[in-house]
Amino acid sequence: MKQSGIDSQKIIRRKPDGELEYLPDDLTIEDPLEIRIGRRALATTMRTPGHDEELAAGFLVSEAIVRKRQEIAKIASGRNTVIINLAAGVKLKLNSARRFGTISSSCGICGKESIDAIRQNLPAIRSSNIRIDIDTLLSLPAVLRKQQGDFARTGGIHAAGIFDSIGELKIVREDIGRHNAVDKAIGRAFLDGLLPLNRHLLLVSGRASFEIMQKALAAGIPIVAAVSAPSTLAVSFARESNQTLIGFLRPPSFNVYSHIERVILEGK
Repeated sequence: MKQSGIDSQKIIRRKPDGELEYLPDDLTIEDPLEIRIGRRALATTMRTPGHDEELAAGFLVSEAIVRKRQEIAKIASGRNTVIINLAAGVKLKLNSARRFGTISSSCGICGKESIDAIRQNLPAIRSSNIRIDIDTLLSLPAVLRKQQGDFARTGGIHAAGIFDSIGELKIVREDIGRHNAVDKAIGRAFLDGLLPLNRHLLLVSGRASFEIMQKALAAGIPIVAAVSAPSTLAVSFARESNQTLIGFLRPPSFNVYSHIERVILEGK
């Protein structure tokens, strides 16, 4: 469900000429959301309200807690809470049943217990024949930016967009946390039965972290692009996971950090 992720607060602004003015300013909301599986509290994430059920579903997918839509029987949301009931016969894996604690909006789940465990739970992308040409790739940031309505109002929110190989935007979500925006987009695709997204590309409006690559891998996405820099761990993870990672996608330039074979470099 889409809720308003924006609040208006009165501020004092100093103008270029030194005068002060009193006016309302739109701010991005940051509130906690508790994700529960039945009666078990799994995680609390700091997020922008809206599409909470998608966020919870995407989180379970990205942490390899569920893999198929039919594993979830019901999702119910209340005020700052989402309760997920698993289907009959579906049990939590022991390594997935731990409580994640509070997830910040800036970095997601910081301090993973074991990155090796994540690699084991999420196998590498299988060989994919998806390729994207340069003109299409360079067109994506502008397409995503046009859909960032909340960013236009606040300047303080991230976006994640899922595109097909010809550059058509399929899903876009915004959140104060870039990892939450990705979970919301992937969660929508999961709930619609569209996973794996092995013919798609993920574009994020910020940097590409390890966690962004992990979430993309969980959804089967072979190409990840970011308008800012990747981290060293994101690059090494992408290389190991057979993912194409593109950073600094700021037309007319970009950097390719791994598996360049999915980018068509020659002109038309």
